[in-house]
Amino acid sequence: MGLTFKKIIENKWWQEVFILVFSFILFTLNDWILIKSWRGVSSGAVYFLMLYGHAQLNRYLLLPILFKKHKVLLYILATVVLAAVFSLILHKVANFWIYKNCFLYKSAEQKSYVFQAATLVASLICILSTILIFKFYRDRKNLDQEKLLYNQAQINSLKEQLNPHFLFNTFNTLYGISLQFPDRTPELIMHVSQLMRYQLESNERKCVPVEDEINFIASYVQLEKERVGYRCNIEMMTDVDDEGAYKIPPMLLICFIENAFKHGTCSIEKCFVYIGITIKDGKLDLLVKNSVPEKKTEVVSTKIGIKNTIERLKLQYGSDYSLDITENATYTVHLQLQLKRI
Repeated sequence: MGLTFKKIIENKWWQEVFILVFSFILFTLNDWILIKSWRGVSSGAVYFLMLYGHAQLNRYLLLPILFKKHKVLLYILATVVLAAVFSLILHKVANFWIYKNCFLYKSAEQKSYVFQAATLVASLICILSTILIFKFYRDRKNLDQEKLLYNQAQINSLKEQLNPHFLFNTFNTLYGISLQFPDRTPELIMHVSQLMRYQLESNERKCVPVEDEINFIASYVQLEKERVGYRCNIEMMTDVDDEGAYKIPPMLLICFIENAFKHGTCSIEKCFVYIGITIKDGKLDLLVKNSVPEKKTEVVSTKIGIKNTIERLKLQYGSDYSLDITENATYTVHLQLQLKRI
């Protein structure tokens, strides 16, 4: 029932029917009980249609002047002139035809020109107000839909840029391992293929279960341990209060982990990478720390990973996230965001 009503309200033609019925009831309900014949019914209907027709003429003839040409004074002047002309016509028609066929408006005040003009202006305000409310609703809905489509297009574009970025970094890692441990290369290729499979399968989805994303990150960390674990202290801690309950956009967190390994392990000196993922009551808390070497080696970087991830956060979470990145003796990334339930 609620869904059907919503569809009716959002349909332009049903809105027009609603405006017609609403204004008809508003301006005739108290008077129809006085009508005793079908001739009186037709007279009352003509009276209402004149009120309604005046409002529609203003809507389609004069309102475009205000909305499209932004000429407020011209619109007001034209509205006054149109109302004056219609009031005169309404006054003549009411006194010489309508009042003779039904019991409406028998008092002297109701037969006056001022009364007809006031009725016309009141009907104009009520009908146009309802029309403009529906127009605002439709425009706002269309704007929200366009914004949603635009945001999704941007997200898809950012994901398309991040996928080659992740692939490039992963194969660099695989290459480094193969040089040191060539006998383990076939096993590691299989491991990388599993990472690639997850990336491809999740690419078409807006969200994935958060435990899938954490398992993906854990697999990537394991691959990095194979590469630099002998000289780097690598630690990953996870604490999820309700596994399987939450979802997250795929590949949203991996860039921060990649960045930690790329820049935190680029020196032969003692180094470390710490990754902490906590989820309590749907709030994700990601803490990534890595050492900052005193003597840095040159690191090839496209610099699109962090930038694109921040753009994705803005598009998908708006202001409902917190991201702090600091660099002193330690490079720290602290991300907090509220996850949605599956």
